[in-house]
Amino acid sequence: MDDETVKAVRRSTLRLARRLRGSRSAGALSPAKVGVLGYLSRHGASSPGEIAAADAQRPQALTKVFAELEADGLISRAPNEHDGRSVVLDLTARGTAALEADMRERDEWLAGALETLGETERGVLRLAAPLLDRLSDHPAVANEDS
Repeated sequence: MDDETVKAVRRSTLRLARRLRGSRSAGALSPAKVGVLGYLSRHGASSPGEIAAADAQRPQALTKVFAELEADGLISRAPNEHDGRSVVLDLTARGTAALEADMRERDEWLAGALETLGETERGVLRLAAPLLDRLSDHPAVANEDS
């Protein structure tokens, strides 16, 4: 892959991500909380380890986030039926509503921005969306200490 394509895709996706984050209200959920709720919405009940691994983190890094989400009634915690030593986290109805409200703010901004594009341009983005998802699912490259 040529460097210019890599740089162009990186710049564009980072700018769009920043713009979407900026379109949220001041009291919105933190990006880490949205990440956990989004993961549970897409994948269903999961272990803390599975959720953390999806974001290339250790479960301990999200311990506070999990606790706050549970305290706010946005996720529930239950023993893992296959392994009594571990737990499974799941999205509650209140968590689903909070995630939908958070997404709605960004969707409103994005809908307005998409209206400024032509039909063909919107069609290209519709085709690109699943490709961006595939790129997001690609495993991270491990950083090696020199």
